[in-house]
Amino acid sequence: MAKKTVSNRQNKVNWEFPFTKKNFLLAGIGLATIVVGYLLMATGLGGDHAAVDGTWNNPMAITIAPILLVIGYCVIIPIAILKYYPHSETTNE
Repeated sequence: MAKKTVSNRQNKVNWEFPFTKKNFLLAGIGLATIVVGYLLMATGLGGDHAAVDGTWNNPMAITIAPILLVIGYCVIIPIAILKYYPHSETTNE
């Protein structure tokens, strides 16, 4: 009978977190864009909160704020999540 030899090699799996500093920076920029959009949206009523006709006085709240929110939610945050930036090749062997 032949003896089976068992190899004592261990397969090292080097797993790294897929997000890098660039991903977190983009996510922070997206979050800041969203916060600015909501702050601009909150300025919509101006000084007259009980407007009879219900119109908003600030054009920044009805044009710029929704654009910033769409850019933040639909462009910057998905890019921050989906974009892959390769890690630097630092292997310690």
